[in-house]
Amino acid sequence: MNNFDARARDWDKDMIHMDRSVAIAAALEKMVPLNDSMKALEYGAGTGILSFLLKDKFAEIVLMDSSNEMIKVCEEKVAFHETTHIKPVCIDLEKTDYDQKFDIIYNQMVLHHIDDIDAIFKKFYSLLNPGGCLVIADLFTEDGSFHEPGTKVHWGFDPNVLSTKLLALNFSNIRFTTCYVMKRDSGKEYPIFLLAAQKEIKHRHYPIYN
Repeated sequence: MNNFDARARDWDKDMIHMDRSVAIAAALEKMVPLNDSMKALEYGAGTGILSFLLKDKFAEIVLMDSSNEMIKVCEEKVAFHETTHIKPVCIDLEKTDYDQKFDIIYNQMVLHHIDDIDAIFKKFYSLLNPGGCLVIADLFTEDGSFHEPGTKVHWGFDPNVLSTKLLALNFSNIRFTTCYVMKRDSGKEYPIFLLAAQKEIKHRHYPIYN
């Protein structure tokens, strides 16, 4: 059992996870115009907190996570809400290909757990429809104190560096903002950015940004 499998049953009990998701959902709606014909993918969905906040905004939402236990919690939530348009799938996208296409891909606090950022960006690009949007919420560059010592993660990111990577893949309309600040009992603060980028098309079917 991996760390996230072990934490799945108690994940939603931590109010920081809910507060953070509420802030990210609000910022996402401001940054990216959504419509109810869109098909969405939440990558690294965990227990699906963010997607259940956005469940009325999309025609279909795929909740993707590599943790079996997280996906089990998602399935229980789907049954509880009696919804048919939210579809949990247990897939490790770093190791497995996926052949569906989406109008928007979003994730929160996931990217710093990904070993190869360039590779996952290429996969996101391939999964997006022309004009589709990628939205990332994650830590600004930090001093390594966010996780326990020895945890193998990126110490946050400079959104400008991520933007350069995305531009090289032909994403455009890139913007970012601070969407939330996590505060620890020690008083330490960890700001979180929300970054959005659009897969380029010659003829846009609907506007991604106001």
